[in-house]
Amino acid sequence: MSPRKIEIKEGAFIISDAHCSDFRPALIDFLIDIRAGRLRPTQIILMGDIFDALFGEIPYTHHVNRTVINILNDLSLRVEIIYLEGNHDFNLKSIFPRIKIFPIEKQPVECTYKEKKVYLAHGDFGNSISYKLYTKIIRSSVVLHLLSFLDFVSKHAIVKRLDNYLSQKNDCRKIQNFEEIVHLHLFGRYECDYFIEGHFHQGSKVYFEDFEYINLGAFACNQRYFTVKSIEDKELLEENMFSKEI
Repeated sequence: MSPRKIEIKEGAFIISDAHCSDFRPALIDFLIDIRAGRLRPTQIILMGDIFDALFGEIPYTHHVNRTVINILNDLSLRVEIIYLEGNHDFNLKSIFPRIKIFPIEKQPVECTYKEKKVYLAHGDFGNSISYKLYTKIIRSSVVLHLLSFLDFVSKHAIVKRLDNYLSQKNDCRKIQNFEEIVHLHLFGRYECDYFIEGHFHQGSKVYFEDFEYINLGAFACNQRYFTVKSIEDKELLEENMFSKEI
């Protein structure tokens, strides 16, 4: 149930790159506040890498992320949730039956917002042929079932080692020459008003001749999320920072 085009709603929350894990649990409190009605999005758009490791065919990754999975499935009963798979979370349809899932091969996703054309993407696309081949192989059901078996017989040593490695990554580093990278990545390929992307964690904008590129800041960095708002007829994303009330 994945429409080719979606409408972005005023008041939608956009969350990217939370990299939720035992080492980064802040997303749980954020989603609990939404479920309790303390935060009231009209729509939730998840831009990929919401989890540090969640793979459809590896049950142990479901187990360690069960709290967030359960909350998202609860929320999907009363608010539209759109989920663009990333490079840390994929093959998710069986986990989130009522959420609109867009795998990497269907990104960027064409959307509309107040008669504006918007593309959404996690960002892990359009790379070299060898990288595309790698992403296809690693998402293969056969490969993932094999990894799941190896993880099971190793008493989950594989997933635990992956979690430990990912916990040590610096998700908030600035990328040098990022504007140059974006131009190489997108120039001349898309006609739209806005191109919104995650993956790179930069929290910055790049202006092309025909559209505005927005790279979202990562929720993993200072719990940043974005609200879709229009102020004085100008469409924009308002940056917010979540903090748990004590």
